[in-house]
Amino acid sequence: MDPTFIPTVLLPAAVGVIMFGLGLALTPADFARVVQFPRAVIVGLLVQTIVLVTVAFAITQLFDLPPMLAVGFMLLAASPGGAMANIFSHLAHGDVALNITLTAINSVLALVWLPLVMNWSLVQFLGAELHVPAPTQKILDFATVIILPVLIGMFVRHAWPALALRAAGTVRIASVLLLALVVAISLASSGKTILQHLGTIGLACITLNLVSLAIGYAVPRLIGLPVAQATSISLEIGIHNAAVAIFVALQVLESEVASMPAALYGIIMLATAGIAVTWFRRRHARAVVAVLE
Repeated sequence: MDPTFIPTVLLPAAVGVIMFGLGLALTPADFARVVQFPRAVIVGLLVQTIVLVTVAFAITQLFDLPPMLAVGFMLLAASPGGAMANIFSHLAHGDVALNITLTAINSVLALVWLPLVMNWSLVQFLGAELHVPAPTQKILDFATVIILPVLIGMFVRHAWPALALRAAGTVRIASVLLLALVVAISLASSGKTILQHLGTIGLACITLNLVSLAIGYAVPRLIGLPVAQATSISLEIGIHNAAVAIFVALQVLESEVASMPAALYGIIMLATAGIAVTWFRRRHARAVVAVLE
């Protein structure tokens, strides 16, 4: 097999299908809904970007991650929430509409936020004097792979809503399988590095995941948002679109090592999210009882 086939063909195709599936679930109202609950959206976006990236940087220092692994870790933290967050939010009795809105906005913001975090991380971890030229063409390729499939999916949803709804389930399953494939390939391609740093990067990923879920729930509750919205924000922040981070690592940075944190996180986040759903369901039940009383 051509060694360039996976990063240049298979990976972009997989990310495209995942983002197309996201587009099938979106309508213009999902972007306009920010007016409906602005506090929840603003809090979610601020925690997803500024707070989470700050936490991720602190974790890279705490675990003393090697430079390129640290860059990959920051890419992971800056990646948008995954469509899987919507599914887990539904299971946890969260506000799924809020999840969809946050995912939609974050996916667009990623076009600016990810390159900014990437370039800052390269300078920070690979040398203060390192000049990092803006990879304009690769960023344009990234935008095409991320945004174009979403727009196509939204067009299909608008033009043929019945077809889109019927296809959504199949595309969602395909997205999960493709995400698993992307994660497996990324892990396999970085086998030696994984064995060398598995304990450290594994603990770093678990720490980021647990802190993300905790902050994503605690901050909204502290400012008075209801349990359902706090649940949604927590899952949106704790579940990342690992495929996007892997795509940037392999396509833009051309580094298998930088893709490893996202690949490991893609496995870890599903396990912890399943546990979190049980806890969130209990919190939701208590909130309902409190309202009824």
